[in-house]
Amino acid sequence: PLMLSGILQLLFNAVDIIVVGRFTGRQALAAVGSTTALINMFVNLFIGISLGANVLAARFFAAKKEREMSETVHTAIAFALVSGIGMAFIGVAFARTALELMGTPDDVIQLSALYMRLYFCGMPFFMLYNYGAAILRAIGDTKRPLLFLVIAGVANVALNLLLVIVFHLGVAGVAIGTIISQMISSILVLRCLCKA
Repeated sequence: PLMLSGILQLLFNAVDIIVVGRFTGRQALAAVGSTTALINMFVNLFIGISLGANVLAARFFAAKKEREMSETVHTAIAFALVSGIGMAFIGVAFARTALELMGTPDDVIQLSALYMRLYFCGMPFFMLYNYGAAILRAIGDTKRPLLFLVIAGVANVALNLLLVIVFHLGVAGVAIGTIISQMISSILVLRCLCKA
């Protein structure tokens, strides 16, 4: 389940590429495709960082230290929210600069920057899901985080198709679809943590 979760998160961007490539055109395909390396780097980085919460939570859970466990959960979620908001601001401010440094072609950089800025607006939800899922995995629950990601993945595909085909939003549509689907996964994982 842990490996599948990582793969599914990387597939969010791949689904965006497929939908815009099929229904919007080559320029939109190139714009979203040019962001893949950068997005994959951030996805893998933050999945890795969230493992720190997993290690601490697992240690306190195994030792039956409820107070320390509670503090770890609250600290991890607060850190996820603050760092997600921080990343959203950094992403919006520096998306174009990062894409220019990567040598993104001039004819697609405007659309690429739009996609990146919108994608980074979903970072708080992405971070909340990853930290919440890490805590659930620490207590031995690997199936529900994967299930929540599958639900979000299905929602992502449906929203992408709706926003691109019906509302003709193109690159912005797939980015908005991804943000909403990440919000769904974060709400599901937080709801699960509140009940635990």
